Amino acid sequence: MKLLPATMTDTPTSNPRRAERLRDSAAQSATQAAPPPMPPGLRHADDSKPGYTRKRGKDKDGFTYFDVAGKRIDDEEQIKRINALAIPPAYEDVWICPDPRGHIQATGRDARGRKQYRYHPRWRETRDADKYERMAEFGRALPKIRARVARDLKLPGMPCDKVIAAIVQLLDTTLIRIGSVEYARENQSYGLTTLRKKHMKIEAGQLRFRFRGKSGIEHDVTVNNPRIKRIVRRCAELPGHDLFQYLDDDGSRRTVGSADINDYLRRASGADFTARDYRTWAGSVYALAALRRLICGDAAQARRHLVATVKDVAALLRNTPAVCRRCYIHPAVIGAFEADELQTLPPGQTRRGLRVDEIAFAALLAHAEKRAARLARQAGAKGRKTREAAVADSVDDTLTSLLKKSRVVRRKETEEQRNRGTPVAAP
Repeated sequence: MKLLPATMTDTPTSNPRRAERLRDSAAQSATQAAPPPMPPGLRHADDSKPGYTRKRGKDKDGFTYFDVAGKRIDDEEQIKRINALAIPPAYEDVWICPDPRGHIQATGRDARGRKQYRYHPRWRETRDADKYERMAEFGRALPKIRARVARDLKLPGMPCDKVIAAIVQLLDTTLIRIGSVEYARENQSYGLTTLRKKHMKIEAGQLRFRFRGKSGIEHDVTVNNPRIKRIVRRCAELPGHDLFQYLDDDGSRRTVGSADINDYLRRASGADFTARDYRTWAGSVYALAALRRLICGDAAQARRHLVATVKDVAALLRNTPAVCRRCYIHPAVIGAFEADELQTLPPGQTRRGLRVDEIAFAALLAHAEKRAARLARQAGAKGRKTREAAVADSVDDTLTSLLKKSRVVRRKETEEQRNRGTPVAAP
């Protein structure tokens, strides 16, 4: 669908996707208004401010770098840092952070004009750690979200929450990315909220989604859920090219955007969860379930099993194995497998709204939390004893120093009295 320029006559009914872009843009602006908190040792970087640039050399083999003032950079350490960022040669409009501690180290535009980022390693580690730390809380909130989805799927008519609930249900069961208007417009790659009617068919009584997703990965997903099928079919009956739409209180037709999904998840859970948390949760759950079923004879076999499992998770999430291991499999899962602890993990408590494999993952997270708390207490106790010993040593050193000074003062006074011929009192 060709996007027409916005005019004064545009309305949410005549151009629902424009309304979605405005909502998503407003949500993104609100998120970016305040800089994110920085981990120790890093500083917030902004590529809208002046930075280093690069120009290809005369021999077309390598780049020359220039500082903010346009002066050529000759410092070997600076050049080494920039080269280590491995900015692809094809990138255009490259910005390089002057500060080696900036959380964004470089940005550039790829061949398709998409903006790409190079982050500081510590920022990536912190961001991934924060994401994984959310998983235990997400597991506790998931039954509440699923209960809300089940209720909203039964709402009469085609209100907003009913359509969003259908999308969240698909997100939960298919793990299709949520999608963004920008990717759909610029790259013709789609996600749940940007699917077109042409991407959906009903075959043999089942929903079938066929489309190109992020990074050009082809999707062919079948869904066997009668209630979801009915809702999606009714969405498809509404005018327009977009699949997921709803009717507001005035009967106006509106599309559903990624910001609507994340807002729904926040309302349903009472916490700040997003659609991305589903993929991290599912990747970790699947990896744990697969690794628990394996029996390894030696370390080499264990490594092969781990590599194969990561590849299976990558296929499930339609991503690369490297990205899945780094971003979608909780470190506690891999750590427990490498330590040969999966078979001895305590069973988890049954929770309504969680599947068997999810209960096992929640139990692993609880076990990991307890271990971390115990180690923190031990470290705290050790640190406290060390500090107390240091204080005691400091007090002893201070007393010893004072006694020495006192002896020196008394010795000087005695010598002065003797020199003046004054009788010296017995000590």
